[in-house]
Amino acid sequence: MKTCKKSVLALSIQASLLAAAMGLSPALFAQESDKDQAAEETKLERIMVTAQKRVQSTQEVPISIATLSGEKFDALFAGGEDIQALSGKIPGLYAESSNGRAAPRFYIRGLGNTDFDLAASQPVSVIMDDVVMENVILKSFPLFDVAQAEVIRGPQGTLFGRNTTAGIVKFTSVKPTQDFEAYTKATVGSFGTVNVEGAVGGGLTDELSARISLMNQNRDDYVDNGFTGEKDFTGGHDEKAGRLQFLYDTDDFSALLNVHGRKLDGTSSLFRRNVLTPGSNELNENYDRDTVYYDAGDGNFQKYDNFGASLTLEFELDGMTFTSITAQENADGNGKGDIDGGNEAGPGPSDPNFAVTEDQLNDLEQFTQEFRLASDTNEALEWQVGAFYFDSSFGVTSVDGFFGATTVYHGNESWAVFGQTTYNLSDRWDITGGIRYTHDEKTFSVGQQNINGIALNVPGPDGNPLASIQDYDPIKVDDGQVSWELSSNYRLTDKTSLYGRLASGFRAQSIQGRDVAFEAPPSVAESETITSVEVGTKSDLLDDSLRLNGALFYYTIDDIQLSAIGGATQGNQLINADKGVGYGFEVDAEWRATKSLVFGGGFSYNKTELKDQNLLVAPCGSDMCTPTNPSNGAGLVFIDGNPFPQAPETILTANARYDIPVSTGEIYFYGDVARQGKTNLFLYESMEYNTNGNFEAGLRIGYLNFDNDYEVALFGRNITDEDNLKGAIDFANLTGFVNEPRIIGVEFKKSFF
Repeated sequence: MKTCKKSVLALSIQASLLAAAMGLSPALFAQESDKDQAAEETKLERIMVTAQKRVQSTQEVPISIATLSGEKFDALFAGGEDIQALSGKIPGLYAESSNGRAAPRFYIRGLGNTDFDLAASQPVSVIMDDVVMENVILKSFPLFDVAQAEVIRGPQGTLFGRNTTAGIVKFTSVKPTQDFEAYTKATVGSFGTVNVEGAVGGGLTDELSARISLMNQNRDDYVDNGFTGEKDFTGGHDEKAGRLQFLYDTDDFSALLNVHGRKLDGTSSLFRRNVLTPGSNELNENYDRDTVYYDAGDGNFQKYDNFGASLTLEFELDGMTFTSITAQENADGNGKGDIDGGNEAGPGPSDPNFAVTEDQLNDLEQFTQEFRLASDTNEALEWQVGAFYFDSSFGVTSVDGFFGATTVYHGNESWAVFGQTTYNLSDRWDITGGIRYTHDEKTFSVGQQNINGIALNVPGPDGNPLASIQDYDPIKVDDGQVSWELSSNYRLTDKTSLYGRLASGFRAQSIQGRDVAFEAPPSVAESETITSVEVGTKSDLLDDSLRLNGALFYYTIDDIQLSAIGGATQGNQLINADKGVGYGFEVDAEWRATKSLVFGGGFSYNKTELKDQNLLVAPCGSDMCTPTNPSNGAGLVFIDGNPFPQAPETILTANARYDIPVSTGEIYFYGDVARQGKTNLFLYESMEYNTNGNFEAGLRIGYLNFDNDYEVALFGRNITDEDNLKGAIDFANLTGFVNEPRIIGVEFKKSFF
């Protein structure tokens, strides 16, 4: 020990003499050391993504990408929110639903689809654990034990195929590892909200590991029925979900089995009659968040079950990796709604058969298979090729109080081959190209129409009601399209890069048969194709404490698919406009100002415009709204020049975290805000059906105990209890539906290692 101490003392003396010889003092060395330590403490973590189906730093990918994970992700869902909680929390991303928690509709850069039917297609693809969730019910699978969410903006037709013209929302669950780890989390909040979540995982053998994740969310009914006088009539939910994973991993082979399921007993969106006043988009005195006036609808219930499994195999070959992903998803269920918002507040006539619809998803089966072969070397040329197969079938039954029950059947079969390559021209410059051919076929048939209806129950020549014998021939449409992309990334410095991307994509033809239930023929929309150009920059600045990414984009869509919804017939018809145009920018930023203070957020601007001089749609069928588009004089209006529906012109999001170290851990404060700019709700423009300035904020105050690995926090979501109009129904009155109420609660989490 004495020898060691002498050696250390000698080295210290030598270092001091050397510093003196160079004109430096030990104090200056100490200052430089402190600066280095401070810089290290404020460095941001490197974020890895799989936007190009291989693991890369987000700063190296020539695509506009935003991510959410960890504490920021958990804070958004603390009050038991569903997947729509992501809306407005990432620049350029918006989500809404008129089907409650069961069928979200996503929009990226203003592009989405307002179709509310269970058979609706969307231009934003949702990918969960590398499996596409095509149907709207599958897209709503609850989020728990999530490692990371990625929002990939712009068309992704080369690697991910059709129906990605707007982009992708991609979720990755926490995977099993050989190390034991577990957590349990419990939340108690407003309206009887009780959420319990947990996971446990670890090695079973040297090569086999497993992880099981469970979630249970509950909220009491809290909305009264002013028409019947019933207290706590609706508004709650009970949702359970689980995931079991097994990972077998060796040096040259891995197999990941993912089995998951979900059971939802909840509430559809609560439609509120005449909460808007003609000539105004402000909620009026008829609106009361805690009260509806329903004369039917069974409380707007919804009940859905999901079950699925996927098997991912990876083989390490000589300089290559072969991947196979096989997946099966199943779902069924139903929901019911008093679509016109029920009886008006106060006395008035009531017909329980009017505007009450029940929608049933029958036996959804989705099968997907992907094969992919990718290079796995350090050569200048990187590549991957693959093939993909998709098959889906399901029925939709619509039960209307007047028209009775109608069942239609949808089928979709698609296959594709694709390839992508990246060539590193130098250490700073690379170029990427990709191409994909996709063939897509859809079928549609009517199983039954208007069974047990009373509206058109008129005997025909053979004595059968006309409403039950109408027959529509089966429909079959198919299309083959090529999608491609060309991009380049140039690193100006080790910390800053510029990129450009030119890409195409398409949304396959769609069939909408909902109107068959209302005595109208089904509609078919042709495929839409998009061409997008994007330039951007990605930078890690201020000693890696500031991450600043931005992109400019412009896109055109030929034959853009639209859903003409509403009007006097409460219709839902697919149409194509000649063209749609969108342009704008988004900025994502994160800055660790000090070791204890972090700021984040971003801003997006999306300008969208429909271009079709002859396209007409029906405005509100109630004649209570005030359309501002020119009319053709026959009850229809021109929509040329209108923005896309449900396309926020701006999204501003910001968050901040500050922590105070204490002896056993830290006390922290976290807050986030989101503001949504001008948004038109329908294809036509009116004085009533638009919003501007929708705002929500969240706050979290917690204590982290590092010694015992637990956390306790007080949180609030929508803490200012904003009443934001999210959507409307226009056929009978001025019905609207709003955002979630303020939730305040306490959360406890315990981790085990």
